[in-house]
Amino acid sequence: MNPEPFLQLDRVIHERGRLAIVSALSASPELSFTELRGLLGMTDGNLTTHLRTLQEAGFLAVAKSQKDNRPLTTCSLTPAGRKAFVEYIDLLERIVREARKS
Repeated sequence: MNPEPFLQLDRVIHERGRLAIVSALSASPELSFTELRGLLGMTDGNLTTHLRTLQEAGFLAVAKSQKDNRPLTTCSLTPAGRKAFVEYIDLLERIVREARKS
């Protein structure tokens, strides 16, 4: 099997926690911090770290607001994040197709 496709995997998305976040956000226009935390079973600190990494890569938009006099943080994929996720999935599909040929 050709190792080249494995080297092309986006390291920002490839990490398990960040892949889970991006996958969840690809299925929803936006999710709150609380929704993501509950859905993915992450601690506040772990989720915050992963969100920061995705935000720094330009893959995630974070908005802070108020709802019922309480802080509300919502997250959504940026166009670049959506594009990177689609490219990541396409590459994984290519790897799977090549593995099935072996």
